[in-house]
Amino acid sequence: MRILLTNDDGINAPGLSVLEEIALSLSDDVWIVAPETEQSGMSHSLTLHDPLRLRQLGDKRFAVKGTPTDCVIMGVGHVLPEKPDLILSGVNRGQNMAEDVTYSGTVAGAMEGALLGIRSFALSQAYGWETKGGIDWTCSKEFGARVVKDLMTHDLPFQTLLNINFPDCAPADIGDVVFTRQGRRDQAQLSVEPRLDARGQSYFWLGFEGRRSDPAEGTDLHAIANRQISVTPLRLDMTDHSTLGVLQKG
Repeated sequence: MRILLTNDDGINAPGLSVLEEIALSLSDDVWIVAPETEQSGMSHSLTLHDPLRLRQLGDKRFAVKGTPTDCVIMGVGHVLPEKPDLILSGVNRGQNMAEDVTYSGTVAGAMEGALLGIRSFALSQAYGWETKGGIDWTCSKEFGARVVKDLMTHDLPFQTLLNINFPDCAPADIGDVVFTRQGRRDQAQLSVEPRLDARGQSYFWLGFEGRRSDPAEGTDLHAIANRQISVTPLRLDMTDHSTLGVLQKG
């Protein structure tokens, strides 16, 4: 089985090393094509007006000066000798759930794979509540390969990807692997923080608020809050079919 790895945290991110461990436990034909620098929050952006620079860093290891989407396109269309059987994107530093998936470069890497007709999974490691701002990769290391292997037995519809989130807790405290729907946060998560630079000029940081919520049962948010591994199928057809039916009826 040929596996292509990418991420949005960059070629030197610790989560990519975790993902490589996961992939190598499943196959000896593992290729890495990842961004040269961090691309978090870039979503499904594509580089069209600048040249793409590709650097080979080792055997089957490449860095692209571009986005996760660029990396998957370069990997499938140029770097790999043949189309991969599986694309894994991550392991992201932080959860990608609810509205996060619309911003996430990690999810976008799997999106591009799904668009190309390749089985694709996005993997993220939650952090914050238990580890107090640090990150412990133990859960994704311990369970990642097992979860991916089990999910490989499921047939997926065309242009559907799987979004996997590992909770922020010790492996011994992990509950079940649960199949979930995309949740919705019950408070504004993005905040704008004004600051002043050394010259007294204003600038701003966008940040994520760290507030607990009460997520609905069956959602990715609820699973992670209850120390379960969340697997959410996401499809790229964003048509609201129920509203479409109403509009067509007039």
